[in-house]
Amino acid sequence: MQIKTEHDEQKTLFEWAAYNWNKYPELEFMFAIPNGGKRDVVTAKRLKDEGVKAGVSDIFLPAIRWSDPSGSMAIRYGGLFIEMKSEDGRLSQAQIDFIAAMKKQGYQTAVCWSADEAISTIEEYLGA
Repeated sequence: MQIKTEHDEQKTLFEWAAYNWNKYPELEFMFAIPNGGKRDVVTAKRLKDEGVKAGVSDIFLPAIRWSDPSGSMAIRYGGLFIEMKSEDGRLSQAQIDFIAAMKKQGYQTAVCWSADEAISTIEEYLGA
């Protein structure tokens, strides 16, 4: 059996999100952060000049979660960052550091090894 790539898993996740916007309206604003991948030197320099940073998670869901569901209490999380990995993937030190920093800033974070795991993480985050 062939291992699915991170690209395949992330594509499956965004297909699920597009199909489930009616159920979870917050999914309309979930987006990918194209920091990874092999690039030629010129493209890599241009992206770095534009602010691309090593270690930033692959996906962000800008949906605030409240400690009280009515929204009258303090913010519990400012959003959800997801780092997608293939079955044989590994976190870099920059990714570990970014995830730790985002937790300190009040964001929920997750490392997901499949689209199914990411979907479960999102549904749990959104209170499904």
